[in-house]
Amino acid sequence: MGEKLILSVSPHLTGWRTTQNIMLDVIIALCPAAIASVIIFGLRALAVYAATILSALIFEFLFDRIMKKENTIRDFSAVITGMLLAMNLPVTIPLWQAVVGTFFAIVVVKCLFGGIGKNFANPAIAGRIVMLLAFASSMSAVPAFRGSVDAISSATPLAILGNGEGASLSLVRLLIGTHSGALGETCAAALLLGGIYLLVRGVISWHTPVVFIGVVYVGSLIVTGSPYAALQYILSGGLILGAVFMATDYVTTPTSKWGQIVFGLGCGLLTLLIRFWGSYPEGVSFSILLMNILTPYIDKWTRRKPFGGVAA
Repeated sequence: MGEKLILSVSPHLTGWRTTQNIMLDVIIALCPAAIASVIIFGLRALAVYAATILSALIFEFLFDRIMKKENTIRDFSAVITGMLLAMNLPVTIPLWQAVVGTFFAIVVVKCLFGGIGKNFANPAIAGRIVMLLAFASSMSAVPAFRGSVDAISSATPLAILGNGEGASLSLVRLLIGTHSGALGETCAAALLLGGIYLLVRGVISWHTPVVFIGVVYVGSLIVTGSPYAALQYILSGGLILGAVFMATDYVTTPTSKWGQIVFGLGCGLLTLLIRFWGSYPEGVSFSILLMNILTPYIDKWTRRKPFGGVAA
């Protein structure tokens, strides 16, 4: 009779995985692409990273203080939002605009909806889309990479492919990132290295990234009729960055394996529609945001019925 009966809500089992060490793994996985962007675009890239990461931490800290909430910057989620937003920006972006985008991502999309675990969309993606609409000229001004000697390199690979000049883009060039683009989307090899790290560590599963990239490859192959051009399309733009690091977000994407497959399928189809028939050359951010909105319904459609359960 000396033992107490303790009642509590789930989870009842705990493991070694915490929000903090998961976020640290994601930061480690993003580092190769971040380092590559500094090598490709120069030290100005460091200023963009500093502006978004520091402002993300400051905005979240101030919001918690004003709302008298527990400080949450120690979980490193704000750092990841800052890094991902910077990777979606051109190196020439005015720093004050980067700070405005970070404010929207952290305060409006994340904190006002209750903080980590409660936001309806990926904050970095939402911040980038707001910046595309508010600062269109700055976001579209993509300079040539450092060391470029040809004029065509000032155009992004997707623009080059859209103009029918894909012959100037070798797969090696796309892999190592010696072309124009946003900071974190140029070096495909570094992004793939980070994705492999996350898979090995068990932070993400293969379902969404593989289906997402696979659908874009197959669709590009059907449209272009060229396996080589289809490879160019999956190595161009923000596809790998989005598929590996943003479409796998725990909060805004489905939890079941079938749900993740459906999510990746939807992202891939929407990306194809926007890339080939939309007014924007890139559709990754828009596709992930739209599928984020559908995530609750996908979870409902794909959830497993408990053994012995009855339909609601």
